[in-house]
Amino acid sequence: MKNQENQLKKTIGFFPALATVMGTVIGAGVFFKASNVAEVTGSTSLAMMAWFIGGIISICAGLTGAELAAAIPETGGLTKYLQHTYGGFWGFLAGWAQSIIYFPANVAALAIIFGTQVANLFGISNSAVVPIAIICAITVTLINLMGAKAAGFVQSLTLVIKLIPLALIVVVGLFHGGSSGVNFSLFPVTPGQHIGLWTGLGQGLLATMFAYDGWIHVGNIAGEMKNPSKDLPKAISIGIGLIMVVYLIVNAVFLMLLPLLGAHNAVIGNLNVASDASKVLFGGLGGKIVTIGILISVYGTINGYTMTGMRIPLAMAEEHKLPFSNLFGALTKKTRIPWFSGVFQLCVAIIMMLTNAFDALTNMLVFVIWLFYCMAFMAVMILRKREPNLVRPYKVPAYPVIPIIALLGGLFIVINTLFTQFILAAIGIVLTAIGIPFYFYLKKKYKFED
Repeated sequence: MKNQENQLKKTIGFFPALATVMGTVIGAGVFFKASNVAEVTGSTSLAMMAWFIGGIISICAGLTGAELAAAIPETGGLTKYLQHTYGGFWGFLAGWAQSIIYFPANVAALAIIFGTQVANLFGISNSAVVPIAIICAITVTLINLMGAKAAGFVQSLTLVIKLIPLALIVVVGLFHGGSSGVNFSLFPVTPGQHIGLWTGLGQGLLATMFAYDGWIHVGNIAGEMKNPSKDLPKAISIGIGLIMVVYLIVNAVFLMLLPLLGAHNAVIGNLNVASDASKVLFGGLGGKIVTIGILISVYGTINGYTMTGMRIPLAMAEEHKLPFSNLFGALTKKTRIPWFSGVFQLCVAIIMMLTNAFDALTNMLVFVIWLFYCMAFMAVMILRKREPNLVRPYKVPAYPVIPIIALLGGLFIVINTLFTQFILAAIGIVLTAIGIPFYFYLKKKYKFED
């Protein structure tokens, strides 16, 4: 195992690391999962509790996952961590799940949101949502096929812009004071009618994890940090902690401005919550301007998942771990971009878009990826015992307490989903399991090591 410290210059201090953490995690989920969280919890108090606990689990997850990223600094991320710990089969399955479910479903769900917001902004019929979503995803893929420079420019531009609507909603919302007739309370923490406390909390956490997702990548900068053992845990805990505070304030603003149920702009069942709340805060024109900012944020997030996602099949194809590896490994002549992987990801995403089911797609991708995240948390503890001499530029603090919190939180989300949304979970498991026969066929054909 090569040590990343010997390969990369150590130039990153605390504040750049903090900015990387926040930029990686903050996406579009905070604007659009408020509806789903409110629906499954049924109350403002349990909805806010779900956002809070989701943040705590994400902090522990980020601190834990960063140890693997620092110790196993290989292209492929999660797939390489699991392969190193459990063998090639589990690494393959993680890569397969990311290629078939996680990245395409992210692109599909976010494109649906983009289409929904465009339709709402211009007063277009909802029947146009999916066509707009498809066009959006196609344009992002085309930008990525133009080269990493073009995709990187879009990512850098939208990274700055996506913070503007968040900042506006937080700052103005804090001083607004809420709308008359809206019942907002934090205590006592109770679920809505006909909803069990643990069921509501579990489904609420599943929904919030889409907004908090991204922490798995933050450890990748450990080898470039001046003092990773000190600065990385601070950057992760403070970064995700600040994100959690922002998410809590934003959702409190939504829930104080809009009724939970029973009105045209109610939170439950409304993917335009952020837009409707912005109209209350800033008026019609101001609300539209904020919505445009949110649209740019969503577009940038789709670009990020497209850019990262098309490289997972490429990494697997280079090791002959995908059917038609010669195609998945094909690069454009000038820009050296994995064009077939990008087109494949787009096609799978379009199939998913045709369901027009944002919450179902996001919940399925979160369920599937958290199965592998839980394995990653256990991997930290397994490797501590099995490979005590493995070079670890960063070690998770308060070991083993923080990994155990991350693991227990992950298991609660996964098990709760199996019981409360069995069909959704089963679809995710089946799509993942489809890769198993391909693995054994390819292993026999190319004789790669497990």
